Amino acid sequence: MEIQTKKVTSGIFDPARIAANLGVRPGDHVADFGSGKGYFTIPFARLVGRDGKVYAIDIQDSALDEVRSRAAFEHLLNIEYIRADLDRDGGSHLQDKFIDLVLMANVLFQTENRDLLLREAWRVLRPGGRLAMIEWDTASESPLGPLPVMRLKKEAVRGYAIQAGFEYDREFAVGPYHYGLLFTKK
Repeated sequence: MEIQTKKVTSGIFDPARIAANLGVRPGDHVADFGSGKGYFTIPFARLVGRDGKVYAIDIQDSALDEVRSRAAFEHLLNIEYIRADLDRDGGSHLQDKFIDLVLMANVLFQTENRDLLLREAWRVLRPGGRLAMIEWDTASESPLGPLPVMRLKKEAVRGYAIQAGFEYDREFAVGPYHYGLLFTKK
């Protein structure tokens, strides 16, 4: 199920700052589940450097085309573009236990099959790998983004991840309208 949100992500938080605070290092492999237009893909590509790789995964060709265009403008050659339906088993098309960090930014609220999506993150993460989830805050009175009734409480998101086998690490700062939660695959 695809839900359109207003084109407002740019400017309501700082993806480069958030990416840096997630501990991404040169040589890492990062999967951006539901990459959209690459708000996080591009900063991750800068951080992982030539020895790392970022996998921009989205169901929309137009979104991946925009990431390609932005990456070309910045001469970033370490991004792989994957058109995929993450609501399907094995949907990312990535190999098992290979990824250092999976990011899901404004993704979980859009799927009805949260268990399947989190299982896919678990499958592709190496032991010790991290899952970062960013969602619209139910406590914010933002007129932006999805309707308040569609937003997920952070306690619910934490519960979904823990039920999928992840260990809760910490909450991280995102911006006035979002929250971020970091988990580890043990």
